[in-house]
Amino acid sequence: MAVCVAVIGKDNSPKFISCLNPELELQFHYKVHTSLDVVEEKLSSAGINTGDVRELYLGLLYSTEEHKIFGYVTNTKIKFIVVVESANTLLRDNEVRTMFRRLHNLYTDVVCNPFYIPGDPITSKNFDDTVKSIMVNNI
Repeated sequence: MAVCVAVIGKDNSPKFISCLNPELELQFHYKVHTSLDVVEEKLSSAGINTGDVRELYLGLLYSTEEHKIFGYVTNTKIKFIVVVESANTLLRDNEVRTMFRRLHNLYTDVVCNPFYIPGDPITSKNFDDTVKSIMVNNI
C-alpha cells in the first residue's frame, strides 16, 4: 500500500502532498524532499536534462527500513514521488508503473482545467480523492 504521494514542480516546489497518516506528514515531507536529490542525479545521468527522454519512470529511488520511494518525471519536469511500505512485498514494479500512469493522467486533467493557474498548488478535491483511492487500492 502506498502511504504518501507527492507532485513536485519543475522548480522542486511541492504542488501536492497526500499521506494516509496525517500525523506522519512531516516525516514524509522530509523523505520526499530527500528523494529529489536522487531524481536530479538520475535525470542528469540519463541525459533527460539534454532533451533525450526515453523513460519517464525512474524506478526505485532509495529505500529505508520502513519505506521504499519510487519516482517518475514528466516531459515538463514535473516529478511524482510515491512512498510505499517496505513490508509490502507483493507490490510489483509493473503495478508501481500503473500507479504513476494514473497519477500522470490525473495531473494532466487538473492542469487542463481552465481555472487552474500553472505553478499553483493543486487544491482539487477530485484530485485528492482519486489520489487517496490510488494509494489505498494500489491501482
